[in-house]
Amino acid sequence: MTEATRVPERGEQELKNLWDRFKSSGDAAAREGLILHYSALVKFVAGRVRAGLPRSVDPQDLASYGTFGLIDAIDKFDLERGFKFETYAVNRIKGAILDELRALDWVPRSVRSRAREIQRSLAELEHSMQRSPTDEELASHMGVQLETLQDHLGEISTLGFVALDELLNPAERDSAAVGDVMADPRASDPSGSFEKEETRYLLADSIQRLPDRERLVVTLYYYEGLTLAEIGKVLSVTESRVCQIHTKAVMSLRNRLMEPPYKK
Repeated sequence: MTEATRVPERGEQELKNLWDRFKSSGDAAAREGLILHYSALVKFVAGRVRAGLPRSVDPQDLASYGTFGLIDAIDKFDLERGFKFETYAVNRIKGAILDELRALDWVPRSVRSRAREIQRSLAELEHSMQRSPTDEELASHMGVQLETLQDHLGEISTLGFVALDELLNPAERDSAAVGDVMADPRASDPSGSFEKEETRYLLADSIQRLPDRERLVVTLYYYEGLTLAEIGKVLSVTESRVCQIHTKAVMSLRNRLMEPPYKK
């Protein structure tokens, strides 16, 4: 858990008492205490999702959607499962926000079409070149100017759904986030240990073979918990450029992880 995702300080015993009271008897006051305690997670996740969205999207709306995800996480969390609650909650909060954005269907059809075109072109080049193409190579293959491709990548980033977490278990909100899947070698469910180990290997291998800058953006965003703006300062580029790099990196990883059989 990064510094950015840590919840406000509360006595460990006090927090344990809240969980015990709520899970044993459904105590409403204990539930409210848990919601208040973990509310900082909603702000953190909403901020990360908001970074790639148009200015017209109200941050308060995102926080409201995320709060429903937090409440759902508290209600369904199994204390005996083995994951930290923060790990579980972040995934469900993000899922609730993205599900609501999808339901609103505010993304223009033209942006979705461009996303499919770039995804297809990336797959073709990666198959023929056996590596991730540069932006220049991708633009040439598509027959567009480099600036046009980068503008399109920026537009696609506003989908808010181009996220590496979703490639692992797109239909599940109960799974761990990317950083936890990669960092924690322990498996709480022996029956699923092989699948988790295979996912960990494929993801690590795919990330390792990304171009240097794309690999760095993925690492800083998913494992170090930096915002896109903070990554821009590290790389000495604009936040919008980081969005473009992130979008292309996740599209490349999607091609490698979602098209069976997996090939090196």
